[in-house]
Amino acid sequence: MNEKRLLPAVDRVLQQLSEAIEIHGRQLVTGCVRAELAAAREGLKHGLPLPDEANLLAAIRRRADEAGRANLRAVFNLTGTVLHTNLGRAQLAEEAIAAMVDAARSPCALEYDLASGGRGDRDDLVSGLLAELIAGGSPDIAATIVNNNAAAVLLTLNALAQGKEAVVSRGELVEIGGAFRIPDVMRRAQVKLHEIGTTNRTHAKDFQEAINPKTALLMKIHTSNYAVTGFTAAVDEKIIAEIAHVAGLPFVIDLGSGTLCDFAAQGLPAEPTPQQALAAGADIVTFSGDKLLGGPQAGLIVGRKDLIAKIKKNPLKRALRVGKTTLAALEATLRLYRDPDRLAQRLPTLRLLTRPVAEITVLAERVLPAVQAAIGTQASVTVEACSSQIGSGALPVERLPSAALVVRPHAKKAGKFLLTVEAAFRSLPMPVIGYIRDDAYHLDLRCLEAEGEARFVAQLQYLKI
Repeated sequence: MNEKRLLPAVDRVLQQLSEAIEIHGRQLVTGCVRAELAAAREGLKHGLPLPDEANLLAAIRRRADEAGRANLRAVFNLTGTVLHTNLGRAQLAEEAIAAMVDAARSPCALEYDLASGGRGDRDDLVSGLLAELIAGGSPDIAATIVNNNAAAVLLTLNALAQGKEAVVSRGELVEIGGAFRIPDVMRRAQVKLHEIGTTNRTHAKDFQEAINPKTALLMKIHTSNYAVTGFTAAVDEKIIAEIAHVAGLPFVIDLGSGTLCDFAAQGLPAEPTPQQALAAGADIVTFSGDKLLGGPQAGLIVGRKDLIAKIKKNPLKRALRVGKTTLAALEATLRLYRDPDRLAQRLPTLRLLTRPVAEITVLAERVLPAVQAAIGTQASVTVEACSSQIGSGALPVERLPSAALVVRPHAKKAGKFLLTVEAAFRSLPMPVIGYIRDDAYHLDLRCLEAEGEARFVAQLQYLKI
């Protein structure tokens, strides 16, 4: 007998998959049925047994679930890098998430002035709030928002210095993620880079001597993703501002990451703020929304109202602007900064960065038995001290004391085993991202909070090594 004829027809199989069709749709499920039937036919050619109906239906459901699963998935970030670029950087506050949902669910006054009934400006949703937080509500300070800080730098340079020169210290010509470099951004902005000083030392006279009729602005770039130590010299921002203003030029500071709170007061390494930059005499300050600020991906441009107005008139602004959900999340995040006493509890980024190591260690001891049971007898799991990092180019040499679960195989040459462990954790329903170092697999628990602990432990039953 030809066993291929014993395989059920597609329509008959679909009649038993009503639940899967309700979830994924008839088209996707039909494709999965056909694929499984084709695989079964191929198996019969090679002597494999005819699959029973239960196993066939289970395979189809698994295939449909896999095909219907979102590509952008939540993961457990146990890498020890709090603001991990590849894992989406800042976790949003609940207030920001709720604001995004509200903005997405219904029409909202994005560019509609409710007071006058006329057309509004989307930047007004956050411009006044930023002026309040950064400059005490000064009417001379305004802001505009684009999709990230690289865009903020590009737009600022193109609007204020197109066809002219921007003076920058050679030691600040940084390369950011993805091999994007400041000189490349300047070229795209149609601005000529006028670099001054040396890699390790730049002086005030270098700025003064660089100014010529083609100079459009002086610029300082915060080297947030690396540090030069030893025989170094940099010019104070107040001095650069004075040099620029004497020459009638604007002074621009690119902070890269940027935070609105005093990190030192939170027991963290100090990080320059937009408040300090404007107080030092900067005319324009650019920084990110999704790094130390703890909000959505965005580039914030803050400074003199007349310069902001010029920047907003640039055609690139429309190409780089953000949508309603980003602005909703950004506004909600900024409002949290009005209550500094509770900021560390309400803003996930700050909460994770200031988390006590004793708390992390207690958590590690609590989940250790479950992880050891899931790993089995091929390796031992221990709680060990480790160092987390802030990430996303912020404070590159600073480390935060933390605790990790460390998986050490008993075999001497266990590189393949560690790769298997790493892949197994990544394959869990909610993937777990750790790292391999020093012949061991590490799970830094700084970013595993109480609400995620139960889910983390529960899914260990699916770990396959």
